[in-house]
Amino acid sequence: MARRPAVLVVDDDPGIRESFRLILEDHYDVVDVPDGPSALDVVHASQVDLVLLDIRLTGMDGIEVLERIKAIDEGIEVILVTAVKTVRTAVAAMKLGAFDYLTKPFEEDELLSLSRRALERRALEREVAFLRSELARTHDLDEIVGQHPAMEKLHGLIAQVARTSTTVLITGESGTGKELVARAIHRQGARREAPFVAVNPAAIAESLIESELFGHEKGAFTGAHQRKLGKFELAQGGTFFLDEIGTLRAELQAKLLRVLQEREIERVGGTRPVKIDVRFIAATNSNLKEAVGHGAFREDLYYRLNVVHVVVPPLRERIQDVPVLVDHFSRRHNRRFNKRLGGLSPEALAALQAYRWPGNVRELENVIERCVVLAEGPVIQLNDLPLDVLLPQQATKVRAAEALPLNEATDQFERQIVLRVLERVGWNLTEAGRILAIHRNSLRVKLARWAVRAPGGER
Repeated sequence: MARRPAVLVVDDDPGIRESFRLILEDHYDVVDVPDGPSALDVVHASQVDLVLLDIRLTGMDGIEVLERIKAIDEGIEVILVTAVKTVRTAVAAMKLGAFDYLTKPFEEDELLSLSRRALERRALEREVAFLRSELARTHDLDEIVGQHPAMEKLHGLIAQVARTSTTVLITGESGTGKELVARAIHRQGARREAPFVAVNPAAIAESLIESELFGHEKGAFTGAHQRKLGKFELAQGGTFFLDEIGTLRAELQAKLLRVLQEREIERVGGTRPVKIDVRFIAATNSNLKEAVGHGAFREDLYYRLNVVHVVVPPLRERIQDVPVLVDHFSRRHNRRFNKRLGGLSPEALAALQAYRWPGNVRELENVIERCVVLAEGPVIQLNDLPLDVLLPQQATKVRAAEALPLNEATDQFERQIVLRVLERVGWNLTEAGRILAIHRNSLRVKLARWAVRAPGGER
């Protein structure tokens, strides 16, 4: 169920607070306090959407409380409540970000109408922020491209899991698209209109990870000049995605276990727990079960995470999807770079399908992007592909600092040069021999040794 909006009533008159509660509690979750410091404590410790704030409070007046609330969370809507409506007060309140103000005594319908409009604006502002972040992305489910049975099974599992709010663990090699799967689960679920917040601990300095996840209070450490909400709180009502969870250090694993068990966090330097409502999805390219056996990952956390296990297959296990992916990425980067390439030549496509793709779909997209940028002809040819793809064995050995015998290296480079020339001349052996300065029969012998046949027969 969606979280009901939370309304905080701040008034030193118990009778007024009770009146607000009786009118509002059928529609909202209502908390009431008698003074400014108590109000700030509530705003610090919990999610508040609307504050009904009396101007004349003992100690800290309403204008000061308003200013401090906005400093904590600018998105909280505040309606000032006053017994005397003055222009000066109204101007001061609006400058500090108040939504409106209500004059005592008030009608029940007036209070409900004003509260509803304030909460509608808060919801609209959140939706606009969410849509702005999503405009930069194409529809994530459309990004999970493939016709292989393993991908059809993956699509079905995503649809099934999205209907629940259960915790999901996504595993797969780097570059397979684990975050795309997480986003697809979010977008198909009931939380689709709330934020999707992704965090990769491996990409954050170790000293900052705890603050990034849980937030911190002002003065919690050197440089903490103001309160900061962590990623968990930013994902409130939506989905929190933690990538490469296997890299999380032991003490943060313990804190994460508490989050999953208690559904609450504690900011760095904080003294009170903060309730959170998020769907949790984690991903890893490592074997967490083996990590548990080695003592590198908590067993209790592993079982908390592994409620539903989604496996994303590597590209080499669904190599039949390469043509579909190539077409998808070609269209995307044609639009991006304002080009009109007509796809790949048969030889270039065959080379892509023969490659093992250690970097998976991410590596394939990078190759296609490079080809779209650099290709000069109407289609991507064999000689447009990078040598890592054309000479995978040689490239792997070079990367591993294992030198090839000179005759083998020479033969492999000669093979690629010959194939590129043949493709350029439409596999006309006579013309290729003339360009390469070798006899047609010598060229035929080389092709036989390399087990290469001319497409459509010899010419």
